[in-house]
Amino acid sequence: MERLIYNQLVLWKNDEKHKPLILLGARQVGKTYILNLFGKQEFDNYVYVNCHNNDFTTSLFRSFDIDRIIVDIERYSGKKIVLGKTLLVFDEIQEVYNGIASLKYFCEQMPQLHVAVAGSLLGITLRKGESFPVGKVDVLSMYPMTYMEYLMACDKKNIVQSLFECDWRVVELEQEYLTNRLREYYFVGGMPEAVNEFLSTGNLKKTRQIQNDIIDAYGRDISKHTKAEAQRIRQIWESVPAQLAKENKKFIFGMLKKGARAASFEVALQWLVDAGLVYKVERCKTPLLPLKFYADSSAFKIYLLDVGLLAAMAQTDPKDILLGNKVFSEFKGAFTENYVLEQLKSIKNLYQYYFSKDNSQLEIDFLLQCAGKIIPAEVKAEVNVKSKSLRSFVNENDSAKMGLRFSMKLYEEQGWMTNVPLCAVEAFMKKMTDDE
Repeated sequence: MERLIYNQLVLWKNDEKHKPLILLGARQVGKTYILNLFGKQEFDNYVYVNCHNNDFTTSLFRSFDIDRIIVDIERYSGKKIVLGKTLLVFDEIQEVYNGIASLKYFCEQMPQLHVAVAGSLLGITLRKGESFPVGKVDVLSMYPMTYMEYLMACDKKNIVQSLFECDWRVVELEQEYLTNRLREYYFVGGMPEAVNEFLSTGNLKKTRQIQNDIIDAYGRDISKHTKAEAQRIRQIWESVPAQLAKENKKFIFGMLKKGARAASFEVALQWLVDAGLVYKVERCKTPLLPLKFYADSSAFKIYLLDVGLLAAMAQTDPKDILLGNKVFSEFKGAFTENYVLEQLKSIKNLYQYYFSKDNSQLEIDFLLQCAGKIIPAEVKAEVNVKSKSLRSFVNENDSAKMGLRFSMKLYEEQGWMTNVPLCAVEAFMKKMTDDE
């Protein structure tokens, strides 16, 4: 399956000043697959080393003599490593001591070599006793498949191209098809194994089983890496569907257990964020640039990394998602808001907050910062929409020249606000960031 990150990998390859690349992402999002494809298609030679449960790699980084390391890998793989023509990939590098640290020396001693590392956020961010090679590596983040990538997997590249060009005539002509595929995406999500199963067999039961297996694997990771915090992490992780189902989606620690306090769960929450399993969107009470300066870390929303996993964790009947439009507004629009946040997260240099005041009920679902602009955005799960809060915000804040509404309606410009179809969230926002 094609992934949009492939183009970024090609840019990295062709950069004369490239550094060793770390491809970061949660487990099961497709990091190994895309690096394998990239190595086979873009290089004369491709050398793959899996560091998981591999006796060879346990002593590979016993010293940082890169010439020695290369010789050892050549003997192990039976392949010659040629500067500029070989891609050397270390998979699950977080599993071996000094693996991450060695990238500094690859950068300094052999800068012409293309080295790419696939590692889970879980392991790399929490690796004890090793320093991260700051300034000596390039980093790319990988997420579950977006809706655009799902359409590509459906062999609809022509529609995807039209969406990225913001050709709204195509959206109107293909509205029924795009809505049906979006409904599927709410069920399947963007985990590649689940996508492949659904599109190749259409088997709902097997697709849901794959999702449950991934959730179980994350649960084992929780137990494996953080024994002391495991219970708290599980409490937060398992509460996400209920938190999103509230009218006000602000995260409430009191929902975890009676009397729960933020201080007791801070480490557990940060673990989930660092692992890439949840996305944390902080409140901003003052809409001024840069929004980070005005973020309120004590108030935030939590979203799951994948809308399909959200559906599985909520134990939603697949037929309730795939049939009719009920899913778009189910659980007070929880699926839709999670979906929108996923698409926004996939776009580089686009920063997400939400807006609310202590003394007002006015709340904006997302406050976005990109290209030196502040963009308020509301998410509406249905066709019948009202945007009173959005209009009030735009009228009251000179920093926001225009609002966005993501909804089931077709594209429409209304002067103070632009309605963007839910099927085009990623395409529209990417074009907005690229054009600036």
